[in-house]
Amino acid sequence: VQLQASGGGLVQAGGSLRLSCAASGTFFSIYDMGWYRQAPGKQRELVADVTDDGSTNYRDSAKGRFTISRDSAKNTVDLQMSSLEPEDTAVYYCNARIQRYIGGSYSTYWGQGTQVTVSS
Repeated sequence: VQLQASGGGLVQAGGSLRLSCAASGTFFSIYDMGWYRQAPGKQRELVADVTDDGSTNYRDSAKGRFTISRDSAKNTVDLQMSSLEPEDTAVYYCNARIQRYIGGSYSTYWGQGTQVTVSS
């Protein structure tokens, strides 16, 4: 199972970026998919996630600015980020909890990080 993330970059404050992540490989189901971020010297933190029934969860600073969306048929999750602030600068990681086999347990998978830099 692999998670492939894309879409990071450099943007000015107030701008927008869209991150995308696709899960590939052999598995039975995905429970939730989401995005975390880690700034230099800080712990990795949840930005937003979405479950298989469409329920979403956002960190407070992302509410109203970021939108997470999931395509269960394509096993993808996107994060549309608007009104970006320098404080959003971090490496963003895609995350998913995946059940590889029927009746098996869910395991957590991570994609490679993608850098988001917001200049002031």
